[in-house]
Amino acid sequence: MTSPAKFKKDKEIIAEYDTQVKEIRAQLTEQMKCLDQQCELRVQLLQDLQDFFRKKAEIEMDYSRNLEKLAERFLAKTRSTKDQQFKKDQNVLSPVNCWNLLLNQVKRESRDHTTLSDIYLNNIIPRFVQVSEDSGRLFKKSKEVGQQLQDDLMKVLNELYSVMKTYHMYNADSISAQSKLKEAEKQEEKQFGKSVKQEDRQTPRSPDSSSNVRIEEKHVRRSSVKKIEKMKEKRQAKYTENKLKAIKARNEYLLALEATNASVFKYYIHDLSDLIDQCCDLGYHASLNRALRTFLSAELNLEQSKHEGLDAIENAVENLDATSDKQRLMEMYNNVFCPPMKFEFQPHMGDMASQLCAQQPVQSELVQRCQQLQSRLSTLKIENEEVKKTMEATLQTIQDIVTVEDFDVSDCFQYSNSMESVKSTVSETFMSKPSIAKRRANQQETEQFYFTKMKEYLEGRNLITKLQAKHDLLQKTLGESQRTDCSLARRSSTVRKQDSSQAIPLVVESCIRFISRHGLQHEGIFRVSGSQVEVNDIKNAFERGEDPLAGDQNDHDMDSIAGVLKLYFRGLEHPLFPKDIFHDLMACVTMDNLQERALHIRKVLLVLPKTTLIIMRYLFAFLNHLSQFSEENMMDPYNLAICFGPSLMSVPEGHDQVSCQAHVNELIKTTIIQHENIFPTPRELEGPIYSRGGSTEDYCDSPHGETTSAEDSTQDVTTEHHTSDDECEPIEAIAKFDYVGRTARELSFKKGASLLLYQRASDDWWEGRHNGMDGLIPHQYIVVQDTLLS
Repeated sequence: MTSPAKFKKDKEIIAEYDTQVKEIRAQLTEQMKCLDQQCELRVQLLQDLQDFFRKKAEIEMDYSRNLEKLAERFLAKTRSTKDQQFKKDQNVLSPVNCWNLLLNQVKRESRDHTTLSDIYLNNIIPRFVQVSEDSGRLFKKSKEVGQQLQDDLMKVLNELYSVMKTYHMYNADSISAQSKLKEAEKQEEKQFGKSVKQEDRQTPRSPDSSSNVRIEEKHVRRSSVKKIEKMKEKRQAKYTENKLKAIKARNEYLLALEATNASVFKYYIHDLSDLIDQCCDLGYHASLNRALRTFLSAELNLEQSKHEGLDAIENAVENLDATSDKQRLMEMYNNVFCPPMKFEFQPHMGDMASQLCAQQPVQSELVQRCQQLQSRLSTLKIENEEVKKTMEATLQTIQDIVTVEDFDVSDCFQYSNSMESVKSTVSETFMSKPSIAKRRANQQETEQFYFTKMKEYLEGRNLITKLQAKHDLLQKTLGESQRTDCSLARRSSTVRKQDSSQAIPLVVESCIRFISRHGLQHEGIFRVSGSQVEVNDIKNAFERGEDPLAGDQNDHDMDSIAGVLKLYFRGLEHPLFPKDIFHDLMACVTMDNLQERALHIRKVLLVLPKTTLIIMRYLFAFLNHLSQFSEENMMDPYNLAICFGPSLMSVPEGHDQVSCQAHVNELIKTTIIQHENIFPTPRELEGPIYSRGGSTEDYCDSPHGETTSAEDSTQDVTTEHHTSDDECEPIEAIAKFDYVGRTARELSFKKGASLLLYQRASDDWWEGRHNGMDGLIPHQYIVVQDTLLS
């Protein structure tokens, strides 16, 4: 039986665990209170700033009125002079000129202070109101995220408690069974010794009377021995069973213990920091920076002699730093934000085995479990990395919104000689109502999407942390020397073992063909996530060498197909834009002239292999085509660049991911817009090109090629056209899209242009005229007048 002392120690262990959990729970509560307090202080600070600038505006307006009265007093005195000749003479005197300049300067100062008052009331104060509204809204969302993180952490702690209790229970059963087994063994030894003593003590008796007695006693002893042996066997089996259960329960406890410590560490070290950085303080410091910079610009333009006093404010504004504020906050409340002590293994009833048991019969189970964890971790990491890149791109968009440099009000201090209204000089670019409504609606929509992705990323990272801790402990215990890298990049890089002669991968060609035929006007294409199940089904079909998008069926989810295309490029082992040309491409982005930038991008890309250039040319021709339907699909070149930037070009290690990603997106945007000027023409680089109808055309100079160019397809009918001009009336057509001719025979025109068509040169081309020039016109880019055609 288990001694009372051991039960008492067991209770002490449980009590100690409960105490530690209570301390963590108290910490979590204090963290929320601390963040609430910071929000209240922030709101109070913004309210004080509003009251301060409102009072200062009143003072500036009073001062302006006093200056105006002063100027008008002496100007009226000057105008009342009756001696016009004397006034005429005075105009040439330098003292009088100085006097006039002084009065004009007083009037200018009056207007300046009126302008300053107006800026305070109609520009700076509304900014603080907006910052206060944004801070309250963002803090509410942040609190929801923080509460979810804390709930997940408490769930992990409760799971650890349950596993520990199970381990204690099974270990107690094992010890109890062991005690009963030892007790049975003692009874067996006792019975055996007793039998020996009885045989020794027996004295010789008469044969007839004693034989029956001895036989009878022997039967009794044998029956007793058999009973004890059976009892011993049962207790031995029970002990073996309970011992195995105790070992498994201890393994589960150790795994849960490792996962819990990893989760607690991750919450205190990473989650809290990220919550404050990327949620609570999101845009606050940048918005406050803009508001105070507006004040600085007004004051600096008003009076340059105040530089010494304003330098201190300038320095304070420059030092608005979210990271430093967060560090100060965490240092001030170190006892709240510091991580707790790691949970240590608490041995039960003298069980000192604090390592996983990897021996049979649990070894094969642990190996299988390690493999399952490894497979699941690979999938989770890929999915979470996708979410992370989307979240970072969205964060960059938010930062671009809140860091726009619109605080310069120097234009407000530029006056003409006329006495125009002061309000007409105040810049309304920031405070114009249409601009405010549009930007705030866009900002709130982007914030909502960001917080959704932030929650998804944090939940995924929490799960990865727990599973990774279990996997690492299992891997270490099982003696594995290397961790298998099961990234989606390696799986995706083998999407299809295709013939080397096929320049465009099947998955790329098929997805683009489908979208070009059915999805050019699909709203949010490449931005809205598709069904993960359908994405996996389509991807797996391509991996088997099949084309699930073949034919004209339109029963697939368009967003899922777009997701497969993005996933393919993101999963390439080597990105489409190699890292070794990253810096050369970034240098191109800094050029202001778009044509010059395209020329330099072309020079950088021409060093790439031909197969890569063919794929790039094909992809960006499609993206350019897709962007022409931006009014319907809401995906202009900039939005497409945000979606494809992280997939096509990765930022090398050691660079600021957020700032560099903005440059990458600008590069992709430029390439989409200028793709015809960047990539070689079909005559310069043989290979398939993207056709606006969704098909792939092969351009080849060989006389044995199966397909021909537009120029070649019309050579036979050119002469016929010139001989039949008098026989056919020209047909009018309207251009649906912009088109830039790729050869000397093809005409270039803008959307909405009026065109004259002579006759059909082929199924895809017309012969016609535009702006006095004859040439070829693509059929898919025009609308022919139905009345004339009939």
